[in-house]
Amino acid sequence: MSTPSNSDQSFAPLLRSASSSTLASSSSQTSISDESTAKIRRKTRAVRGLAFVVSIISALCAGSITVFSLYGHLFQSRLHYTQFQINGIASAMSISMYIPVPVIGYMCDRVGPGPLSLLSSVLLGGGYGLASGLYRKGLAEVSNGSGRTTFSPMILAFVAIGVGTACMYIGAITTCAKNFGKGKYRGLMLVAPIASFGLGGMVLSQIGSRILYETQPGGGRGDVNVFHFFLFLCIILSIIGLIGTFSLRVVDEDDLIDEAVEELERSGLLEGSAVFRRRADRDYGTIDAIDDDAGVMDPARDDDEEDDNAKLKKAWLLNAETRRFLTDHTMWWFAVGFWLIIGPGESFINNMGTVIGTLNSPNTKSSETTAATHVSIMAAVSTVARLVAASLSDLLSPNPHTQHVQTGFPTTLPELRQKLSISRVVLFAAAAIILSIGTLVLASGVVQEHAERFWIVSGSIGAGYGAVFSLTPIIITMIWGVENFGTNFGIVALTPALGSTMWGLIYSAVYQAGAGDSSSLAGSDDEDVFCFGKQCYSSTFWAMTICIWIGTVMILWAWKGRDGWAKRGIVI
Repeated sequence: MSTPSNSDQSFAPLLRSASSSTLASSSSQTSISDESTAKIRRKTRAVRGLAFVVSIISALCAGSITVFSLYGHLFQSRLHYTQFQINGIASAMSISMYIPVPVIGYMCDRVGPGPLSLLSSVLLGGGYGLASGLYRKGLAEVSNGSGRTTFSPMILAFVAIGVGTACMYIGAITTCAKNFGKGKYRGLMLVAPIASFGLGGMVLSQIGSRILYETQPGGGRGDVNVFHFFLFLCIILSIIGLIGTFSLRVVDEDDLIDEAVEELERSGLLEGSAVFRRRADRDYGTIDAIDDDAGVMDPARDDDEEDDNAKLKKAWLLNAETRRFLTDHTMWWFAVGFWLIIGPGESFINNMGTVIGTLNSPNTKSSETTAATHVSIMAAVSTVARLVAASLSDLLSPNPHTQHVQTGFPTTLPELRQKLSISRVVLFAAAAIILSIGTLVLASGVVQEHAERFWIVSGSIGAGYGAVFSLTPIIITMIWGVENFGTNFGIVALTPALGSTMWGLIYSAVYQAGAGDSSSLAGSDDEDVFCFGKQCYSSTFWAMTICIWIGTVMILWAWKGRDGWAKRGIVI
C-alpha cells in the first residue's frame, strides 16, 4: 500500500484552504445577490404602490368633470344662456373628453402615462382658469345689459377641460391595468381609479356647495360660487398633474411585452412575422453579432441591437393587437351596445340640474331637493356600484388562464366550466337594467310634483351607470389583454361622446318645445328659456329606456351569438 509523499502532504492544506475560500466566496456572492434581488423587489413594490396611490388621486380629481350639473343651471339663470347653449357646452366637453381617447390611449401605450399627466396639468389648469375669468366677465356683461355673451370662448375652455380630463383619467386607469394585470383581484385593482373618478364628483360637489358657496342676503348658504370653484379646480388639478408626471409609471413593462409575445408564439400567430424570424435567428445564432473585421464581440453593438429588438417587438405587438381588436366583429357589437346603454346616463348627468327644475311649477317654492344633493347621491351610489361590480367580477366570475389576449379554448376549459358561477356579461346586463329603471321611473312621470322621490331616479341611474363603466374595462382586459389596453379602451370609449351628444340634443329639443307652453301657463316672461312639467322630459326618457334595452340585447349577442365569445371558448 503506497503512502502519500511529503510533497502531497504539504499541498493538501493549500488545497483545502483554496476549496474553503472558493466556497466562502460563492456563499458571499450568493448572499450579495439575494440582498440585491430583495432590494430591487422592495423598490419595485414601492414604485408600483406610489403609482397606484397617485392614480387614485388623479382619477379622484378628474371626476371634477362629472359635477357639471352643480353649476350648469347657473349658466342659465346668471349668464342667461339658453338650454341649447348649455347643452352645447356640455356636449363640447363630452366630445372633447371622448373623441381624442383612442389617440390618448395610443400615446399612453407607447410613451407611458407620465407625459399624459403633464399634458393634463396644462389643459385642466388653463381650461378652468379661463372658465373662471369668462364666468366673472359674463356676470358683468349681464349686469351692464350690454347683450354680449361669453358663450363661444366658454366652449373653448370646456374643450380644454374635456381633453385634459381624458389624459388624466386614461393615464390613471392604464397604469393600474398594466401594473396589476396579474392576481385574483385584478378587476378590483383596475376599478379602483374608476371608482375614485365617481367618488370625485361627490367630494368636489360637497366642497363646492358647503365651502365655496355664495352668501345670501340673509346670511344663508346659496348656490356654489362658480368663480371660486373654477379657481380651486384650476389650482388643484394643475398640481396633481405635475405630481403624476414623475410618479405614474408602468413597472416591468418589458416583461409584460415578452410574455405577450410568447403567448402569441404558442398560439402560432407569430409565424411568418418579422419579429418571429428575428427572434428565431437570435436563438439559433444566425444573427451576426460579431465584428467581422475585428473578430471580437462588440458590447455596444449588442446593447443597441437589444434595444432595437425590444422597441421593434413592442411596436409590432401593439400594432398587431390593435388590428386584431378592430377586426373582431364582437368588439363592434360590444362597442355599439355600450354606446346605446351609456349615452342616456351621460346625458342625464349633464342635464340633471335642469331636469330637477322641471319637477315643480314656478309658483311652487320647493326646497326638498337640489342639484348638489343628487350629484352627491349619484357619485356615492356610482362609487359603491363600481366597487361591488368589480368585487363580484373577481369573486364570482371565472378568470382566464392569461392576462394577455385570449386566443382560443384553454386546456382547462372543463374545470373552468365547473367553477363558473356568474359571467361578467350577466353582471353587465344586470347593471344596464338597473340603469333603465331610473330612466323608466322618470319617464313615467311619478316624480313630477314629487321632487322628494327623485332619489329613486338619481340612485338607479348612478348605480347602473357606475357598474357598466366598471365592468367595461374589465371585460376588455379579459378578452383582449392588458398590454394594448389604452388603445383598446380608448376606441370603445369614443361611444359615450356620441351618445351624450345625441341625447343632449334630443333632450334640448323636447325641453325647448315645452318651454313656450309652460311659460305661458305660468305667466312667465322667460319664454323659450325655462320649462316646467312632464312634457319637458317624458318622451326623451321613454326613448332612452328602450335604447338601453336594445343595447343590452346587443351585448348578450356578442357573448352568446354566432361566433360569440362563448362559442370561441373565451373565459368571461
